[in-house]
Amino acid sequence: MNLVNLESVSHAYGPKPLLSDVSLGVEAGERIGVVGRNGGGKTTLLSVLAGTVHPDSGRVTHNRGLRVGFLSQQDTLDPAATVSELVLGGLAEHEWAGDQRVREILANLIGDLDLGSKAGALSGGERRRTALAKLLIDDHDLIMLDEPTNHLDIEAIAWLAGHLSGAKSALVVVTHDRWFLDAVSTRTWEVVDGRVERYEGGYAAYVLAKAERARIAQAAEERRQNLMRKEIAWLRRGPPARTSKPKFRIEAAQALIANEPPPRETVELMRFAAARLGKTVYDLEDVTLHAGGPGTGPLVLDHLTWQFGPGDRIGLIGVNGSGKSSVLRLLADTVKPDSGRVVRGKTVRLAHLSQELAELDPDRRVLESVEEVRKYLQLGKREWTASQLLERLGFRGDAQWKVIGDLSGGERRRLQLLRLLMDDPNVLLLDEPTNDLDIETLNELEDLLDGWPGTLVLVSHDRYFLERVTDRCVALLGDGKLSLLPGGVDEYLERRAAGTAVTARLGAGAPAADVPAAPSGAVPDQGGGLSAKEERELRKELNRLERQLDKLGEQESRLHAAMADAASDYAKLGSLDAQLREITAQKDTVEAEWLEVADRLGD
Repeated sequence: MNLVNLESVSHAYGPKPLLSDVSLGVEAGERIGVVGRNGGGKTTLLSVLAGTVHPDSGRVTHNRGLRVGFLSQQDTLDPAATVSELVLGGLAEHEWAGDQRVREILANLIGDLDLGSKAGALSGGERRRTALAKLLIDDHDLIMLDEPTNHLDIEAIAWLAGHLSGAKSALVVVTHDRWFLDAVSTRTWEVVDGRVERYEGGYAAYVLAKAERARIAQAAEERRQNLMRKEIAWLRRGPPARTSKPKFRIEAAQALIANEPPPRETVELMRFAAARLGKTVYDLEDVTLHAGGPGTGPLVLDHLTWQFGPGDRIGLIGVNGSGKSSVLRLLADTVKPDSGRVVRGKTVRLAHLSQELAELDPDRRVLESVEEVRKYLQLGKREWTASQLLERLGFRGDAQWKVIGDLSGGERRRLQLLRLLMDDPNVLLLDEPTNDLDIETLNELEDLLDGWPGTLVLVSHDRYFLERVTDRCVALLGDGKLSLLPGGVDEYLERRAAGTAVTARLGAGAPAADVPAAPSGAVPDQGGGLSAKEERELRKELNRLERQLDKLGEQESRLHAAMADAASDYAKLGSLDAQLREITAQKDTVEAEWLEVADRLGD
């Protein structure tokens, strides 16, 4: 049964048609992900489905009594209302506190907020999470979400995906988070050139099906060109046109990628990186760092010793407020450690994309602002012009001659990122580079970074992008350390989930009184049940593992140095790379053992 039907719907803003003669429907229980370029009509489609925008032509039909929940990108919260009033309405505490579903939503979305706070005093991200919590607590037949993952960290995104997947409501969601699309959607709609192309499955199935459609179209074009003379002859003889409609075959789509090389030639990029960077990139020696300056704010690093080597591609993970941006600023030398020292390699040429966009001359043209940095850039084995790179990041045709003052926030971020790349750095520090980028631009950015040799440290809540462009992940877990995650984001989520739902969302210094009660059956962290003898034995084991990690770290450093010296000897480089992989695997195992012992000690 369809909940909403669109019949021959068309809608335009100015001269640009966003929807042209679109007919479709949303069935009960269906979960649909909507993709497309920025400005292509995704938000318009959602607004028409929700009934908040009336189309220029066509008909929109809702089932009688349909309950629609719509999270738009516009903030409509009453600034004078409290968080409790907005989210819980008039419910008394004993009424909502006894509902496990409500407690779970509050804990995972607004557990760090005081329920008595006025909406007007909240940040944009806090208001967004408040609106999302309000929507999820209410009962709906159809939920429509426009960029729901904005302002959520990886942990909250994973929880939201699980919550929506288990809900009975139908779902239509617009998001650029490809992992989230795969996790929640069973169908995908692509809004392109006024049409809505429909695909079965989530994002991965959509990519596969789209590749198959492209293959079929290319094969048909080749056949048309090869048989052009015969076609013309047949047309002259006047036979009726004969066409065939090939069926979608998953095997054919899989054949497209059977011989594809890995996204990155790791050994070759390591050789380039070692040649450009030398042996030392960043060495952190006994570093202590607080987020708010020396001795103030949450403790981010506590007497940490760590090494970032040439060619490392590292994803930095942690909850909001854990200090990820502070670590990037430490590496960028814009903040100083409380104690210890940061040794920076003499050959390091740094580019740092922070969440605050640098000021650009509003009167300059887009292409001019890039060419003033550099006109050509070597990425891997290919040389690119400034214009070609702009086109890859979504500035096509006349858009390259736009005045910067007329650009949107997302366009400015793309331009700033490209200017950083054009400066030919060998170390990239990227803080949420995917903000305001559509999926097509994200694909192009990933492809550019695949061929970029150098050291990369990335902070991003976009799980797909994080796993796609980095080779390993480390986490800030609130213990003052950088914890290596051999299992990537999945391991991080498993470690965070080891506590209760509420404590997993608490930020540093959040008052316990502001946090809703934990779900019944939650097991509190057992910290102090060890005898003195057990604690001594665990301390000894911890020291042994730390010595082993130091030795493996030294071997790793020697191998990095040997690879830099053997940059032109491919055979030796391959052998050294195999040794390095083995050492890294051993180090990951020992690190996991160390973390297990440290967790038992409560360190």
